[in-house]
Amino acid sequence: EVQLVESGGGSVRAGGSLRLSCTPSGFTFDNTDWGWYRQAPGNECELVSRLGTDGNTYYADSVKGRFTISRDNAKNTVYLQMNSLKPEDTAVYYCAAGSLDWHSGSYCLDPWGQGTQVTVSS
Repeated sequence: EVQLVESGGGSVRAGGSLRLSCTPSGFTFDNTDWGWYRQAPGNECELVSRLGTDGNTYYADSVKGRFTISRDNAKNTVYLQMNSLKPEDTAVYYCAAGSLDWHSGSYCLDPWGQGTQVTVSS
């Protein structure tokens, strides 16, 4: 069974930092795009960041300059470093991988992992 295991969420004050981690289970790590989505209650599923096999990155405008996506092949892990967190970053964050329609916003309906909650208080 293909699964993604997210971790690293938590509760922080505005201005704080968190690093989310994602480890795949059931498939190989190489030669695929990786990304992070988030969804807050009442909000649409938002693509936060994406890391292509060619190393190119995408960031939503709302997180540019604050979030960084990276991968560690040796540890078979993808990270999302989140700095200068804001209350509007509060959401469940989901890791994603593969040949997705990345900007369709449908991933959160059936994610491959349980997600990790990020709560930022003012």
